[in-house]
Amino acid sequence: MQSQTILYIIVSIVTVSYLFEQVLDYLNLRAQRTDIPDDIARFYDRDKYLRSLAYHREQAVFSFLTSAVSFIVLLLMLLAGGFGWVDHMLRLFIINDIVVALVFFGVLMIASDILTLPFQLYGTFVIEEKYGFNKTTLKTFIADKLKGYLLSAVVGGVLLTVLIVLVNYLGESFWVWFALIACALILFMNMFYTSLILPLYNKLTPLPDGELKDAIQAYARQVDFPLDNIFVIDGSKRSAKANAFFSGMGRKKKIVLYDTLIEQHSVSELVAVLAHEVGHFKKKHIVWSYIASVFQITFMLFVLSRIIGTEAVSIALGGRYWGIHLNLVAFAILFSPISGIAGLLMSIFSRKNEFEADAYARQTYAAAPLMDALKKLSVDNLSNLYPHPLYVFFHYSHPPLLERLAALERPANTPGVNP
Repeated sequence: MQSQTILYIIVSIVTVSYLFEQVLDYLNLRAQRTDIPDDIARFYDRDKYLRSLAYHREQAVFSFLTSAVSFIVLLLMLLAGGFGWVDHMLRLFIINDIVVALVFFGVLMIASDILTLPFQLYGTFVIEEKYGFNKTTLKTFIADKLKGYLLSAVVGGVLLTVLIVLVNYLGESFWVWFALIACALILFMNMFYTSLILPLYNKLTPLPDGELKDAIQAYARQVDFPLDNIFVIDGSKRSAKANAFFSGMGRKKKIVLYDTLIEQHSVSELVAVLAHEVGHFKKKHIVWSYIASVFQITFMLFVLSRIIGTEAVSIALGGRYWGIHLNLVAFAILFSPISGIAGLLMSIFSRKNEFEADAYARQTYAAAPLMDALKKLSVDNLSNLYPHPLYVFFHYSHPPLLERLAALERPANTPGVNP
């Protein structure tokens, strides 16, 4: 295939993807309802609901602007051969292919971050601040940036170096070995993220003895959940929004509760949230998600192996000759329709898992406190009660609140909600 044809395909994919996402965002914005039924108004104060509409409208308008800027910049880079120009300029000073690739991606990452920095600052310190969510200080914001650069340089740099070495020595068969490395890394991160990465950004402290800890431990014993430690994370350091999760894939599990979640919910509601997370473990959702990721990564690397050495792909991006880093940029775009389909399937799978985890919490604990917790989370986070069905289909990893409440209210033997 000629390089010009490849460029046309890349530009078409970028353009269609951008327009498709804008249509979805527009439909979701138009789906907002200013009137809410009386049964919803019982837990979602009408004034606060109108505030949530304003929040989502402001976010949507801001998203339209940021997406347009990103699209225009990417389009100009593609049509003007900007990626090839960066490659050419680096090769004037750097000879080693690995170093060229590392610096190339470093330059793109920093340039992209500088370009989007005003939008990041506005989103955090204006929009999130306006609606009472932001707790991030400028010092924390800068520190997070520096830590992100460091992690990207270390982890990304090592992976990219390994990839280039495998490609140079093994040719197209590199994908087998790199797939094993990538899947092992994901498994490692699933097991040790809370212990190794999270403490770089947040402080984790053991949950103090008391009613909540006793209730959690009692429930864990009741359902034979292998609980190792219960931690409280200082989520209020950055946001007023709340969350909870558990980590680990062995017999021992770590429960992590946001301090904002503990502050805003009763003991029974917190145990119900925990029961939902335990449902994911009992139903082996984490394991199946990992297996799906393994297949997805392996297939992606196999496809990459078909074009990684094609010089025409590099030339399509403005390069004068083959460069693995140019081909990786092109591949990320060319593969995006397939990765989008994979992401869609994963979202469908995730929404099904959420219903199953809710059903498990209802069976082993109770529906009412989980429903109360979901309502409070929705109100406190100014969640969108009426997202457009198409937007949900393509983007939501969790079912909308009203669907989850309806499923929890249905009889236990109703198809689709059995634990």
